[in-house]
Amino acid sequence: MALFLQRLVDGLSEGSIYALLALGLVIIYRGTGHLNFAQGEMALFSTYAVYQFGEWGVPIGLAVLMGMVVGFVLGAGTEVVLVRPISRKSPFAVFIVTIGLFQFLNWLDGALWGGQQLPSSAMGSTQGKFPSLFPNNPTDYFNVFGAAIKWQSFWMLVLVLVIGGGLYLMFNYTKLGLAMRAVASNSESSKLVGIRTGTVLMVSWGIAAAVGALGGVVYAGLTTNVNQSLMFSVFIYASAAATLGGFDSPGGAVVGGLAIGVIQNLVAGYADEWVGQQMKVGVAFLVILAVLLLRPAGLFGTSKVERV
Repeated sequence: MALFLQRLVDGLSEGSIYALLALGLVIIYRGTGHLNFAQGEMALFSTYAVYQFGEWGVPIGLAVLMGMVVGFVLGAGTEVVLVRPISRKSPFAVFIVTIGLFQFLNWLDGALWGGQQLPSSAMGSTQGKFPSLFPNNPTDYFNVFGAAIKWQSFWMLVLVLVIGGGLYLMFNYTKLGLAMRAVASNSESSKLVGIRTGTVLMVSWGIAAAVGALGGVVYAGLTTNVNQSLMFSVFIYASAAATLGGFDSPGGAVVGGLAIGVIQNLVAGYADEWVGQQMKVGVAFLVILAVLLLRPAGLFGTSKVERV
């Protein structure tokens, strides 16, 4: 029982990270109708920025806020400079652009901060760890039925539930959220009723990148380092989470992220001979395949009905 509970909590902890990145995917999809395949690399760039702010002596809390601002500017700038002019010519081309942006941002991270894992002793780090938003010392845990629950894991779960709830309220009860839904549904009709579609699209990408930045920082704090490959597998898990929950459902992104985290940890734990820790990404691919075959809109997504 204790072992099962431990694996369950570990899965919820990792799933919280996937949910944060999946929320970014959902925000962009609900606000623009596009899928951003550079979401993970945007989060990574902002995480590197937070590391740099820390090296300059900025406290971790303020550094995270500054990193989220960096993410917002990066996301909003991407929409204005790249996505908007290209989407007018070919919506499918946005898919290609985000893949190119993925490659460019990863190269830029290496060019600015080098290819090594950070922090490192070469950088003069006193602790050799990426700072964490939450308590992560070996003694920072509490016991539940024999399982050691880290306070870091607990607060990560609380964080994703709060952000997910906030986004749900925004999409359903605020002018901005309703405008984002309207623009994604029909941008031309939205203009006719006075919605500033350009502003809505820009803000959608900005908010998504800011949420992704927070996810990147939390994950770097969990792994205690940041490197160029940090967000690659996380983005795959986040994509599986958004697919499972539904690309137009913030609540679905949260549930999907937590579910992916739990499923992969239980499968890797109890089927270690066939799966193991190194093959957990295969579980995410199987989830994506199953959902696309059985329920393409996801568990909580809305199926589109088109008149012909």
